[in-house]
Amino acid sequence: MTTLFAIFHFYLITSFSPKIASQNLNEFVVHTAQDTLGYGDVGELFASDSSALKIPEVKDYFKRLETTLSQSNPILLLFDLKEAERVEAQEIAIQHPNFQKYLKENTTQINARNEIFGVYPARMSDFTAQTAITFRKGGCYRVEMYNYALNLTTVGIVSLPEHKLVATYYTPYTQPDIPLYLKDIALKIAASSPQVQKALGYKPNAKDALMPDTKTALNRSRCERSKHLCVAPTFVKGGKALWAIVDLTDFRLVGIRWTNVGTNTIPVKPVTERQIQNEKMTECFCKIETPLARNNWQLNYMLTSSDGLRISDVRFREQSVVQNAKLVDWHVSYSNTDGFGYSDAIGCPYFSTAAVIAIEPPKILDLLEGDKKVGFVLSQSFFSEGWPAACNYNYEQRYEFYDDGRFRCAVASLGRGCGNDGTYRPVLRIAMSPTQKHFAEWTGANWKNWTQENWKQQDVRTSYTPEGYQFQIGNFFVQPGNGQFGDKGRGDRALTYVTVAHPDLDEGESDLVTIGPCCNTDYRQGPEKFIEPKADDLGENNLILWYVPVLKNDDRKDSEYCWADATLKNGIWATRAFPCWAGPMFVPASK
Repeated sequence: MTTLFAIFHFYLITSFSPKIASQNLNEFVVHTAQDTLGYGDVGELFASDSSALKIPEVKDYFKRLETTLSQSNPILLLFDLKEAERVEAQEIAIQHPNFQKYLKENTTQINARNEIFGVYPARMSDFTAQTAITFRKGGCYRVEMYNYALNLTTVGIVSLPEHKLVATYYTPYTQPDIPLYLKDIALKIAASSPQVQKALGYKPNAKDALMPDTKTALNRSRCERSKHLCVAPTFVKGGKALWAIVDLTDFRLVGIRWTNVGTNTIPVKPVTERQIQNEKMTECFCKIETPLARNNWQLNYMLTSSDGLRISDVRFREQSVVQNAKLVDWHVSYSNTDGFGYSDAIGCPYFSTAAVIAIEPPKILDLLEGDKKVGFVLSQSFFSEGWPAACNYNYEQRYEFYDDGRFRCAVASLGRGCGNDGTYRPVLRIAMSPTQKHFAEWTGANWKNWTQENWKQQDVRTSYTPEGYQFQIGNFFVQPGNGQFGDKGRGDRALTYVTVAHPDLDEGESDLVTIGPCCNTDYRQGPEKFIEPKADDLGENNLILWYVPVLKNDDRKDSEYCWADATLKNGIWATRAFPCWAGPMFVPASK
């Protein structure tokens, strides 16, 4: 693959062409550096808005940044690490040439603004088949760094026993989840803004804001135009939510927006029986894979850091079906015109980078059609501790395995979210087994093979076989959601992408940061990064299917969808959820 993504996103265990890498990086820098902080005089940082300098935490940050950008190794370190192991992992990573690859502009060698956002104990989902042996030795850490100038995430995997960096991944146009001190700064910028105070009619307490560390966008602002790092602390007032969109590249408020969150004001209650840091769940489901054998199916499953519940090595009657499958992102948009919303990740509460986390262990349930058992379900819930109050989210992920060899990867939003006009776009990644090669689309008359990586939108013009199949991948037909699965789904309107699995690259094999923006209304949801600008030939390669449903919420009485509400019943709050289910069914061609 000759794309920019292929140059940026690979294991540095293997060699690459410095000439090609330098050439593409220069083109990228020339295009973005004009409007993106990271090069030049750091004193220009607050030129557009000096009010942030009145905040003590911003002053301290500015001093550390100024010192960092004058150094030969310009990496702003995560300074509040308490564990010696995390400090050591950070130090090993930042000293390695592979981790330092994009610290400077390639031609002038001017320092870019780079910052360590996270140092976490690594888990199995951070490794690929090539590096799994390192994980089994123990003592591994994941170090995440953000480059503001290139809008680039660098992830290093460090082995403390070996005292070395064992793998490095580069993902352009992505942003890791922010550290706690940047979250605190965003809250204080929002709460101290005269624009926010005027809109609310009072000076808010920074601690009252919801979703302060979840990445956002605002079209036609620098958040969207220049790919700045932005978050949106949100204040609920009555039946509305005020979004204070804070640019953490420029340290300023770039805009406010109101959304309607519904008429019922449900109080946010403290967590009681929900034990977020459930040690048993962490030990059993977040650090290692759990094997499962049932009804002629065999698989492994685990909770990832930010890609939901992952299944791997899926077999039916000893035949390999899926290498792994997971839920990479939830993109939530609240306006087709203004283009603002959230990019959510879901995952384990253990050193999590996820915005919405798993509260309870996975569940294994009987799969019923009427009163008849036809298989089993592996299900996982992820929800905010204040759900179903406004600006709290609840997502469910489930894998359905049928006794006849069918399987379905399904997801749902149970609301309530930060508005009653939201559009949800979950990003599913399904890596088929090496036996499932070739991809074809039903044209209305016959099957047409795809020869290159591509994408397709499910809409009113889509043709289906009499059984409802749209695609065929290997030995399986793919049946998208059209309201036929008995879960009250209203149709997926899904974007389907097919990409080649490259063993020498990590195109989502390990845990991914959020790969797409919240608010694009077209095919640009993240997977296109693996296709453009030049699509690979499918040939006899292993394939990955990406599936992105488009789900519109509804809070109208008797039409609720992707929504939750609560009413007082017998003196206490009783919650009602109206999930919007989506996801493809895979049907064996022999069936």
